[in-house]
Amino acid sequence: MAKQFVLYNLKDGKTEEDFLKFVNEFKGPFITGLPAVKRYTITSVKMAMQAKGGPPGPVDPPYQLAAIVDLTSLADYGKDAQSEGYQKEFMPRFAEWVQDFLILQAEEIYDNSSD
Repeated sequence: MAKQFVLYNLKDGKTEEDFLKFVNEFKGPFITGLPAVKRYTITSVKMAMQAKGGPPGPVDPPYQLAAIVDLTSLADYGKDAQSEGYQKEFMPRFAEWVQDFLILQAEEIYDNSSD
C-alpha cells in the first residue's frame, strides 16, 4: 500500500488544541474526501531516537506532528494534489498553520498484518 507521511511544526502562537479544531472542521474532512485517500491519521510526536554508527539514543524531535495517509497509489494522490481545490483551498489554509513540513511518500515492502 502507498503511504504519505507529513511531518510538521506549527507556527509560533498556534496551539495543538486549536490545530485539532482546524483538523476536525476542515483538514480531516478535506483530506479524507480525496479519492486517493483510504485512511488519514494525525499523531503528536513524543520522542525521537537517532543512531549514527551505534545504538540509537534520544534526540529532540525535529517535528511536533506527524500525519500518516494511506493511499490507493502515489500516482492517484499526485492527481489529487494537483487539483484546484487542493492547490487553492487546502494548501493556503494549511500554510496558515504550519511553520515547516517534510513530506515522505513510500510504498510498503513488508506488512505482517495478514499473518
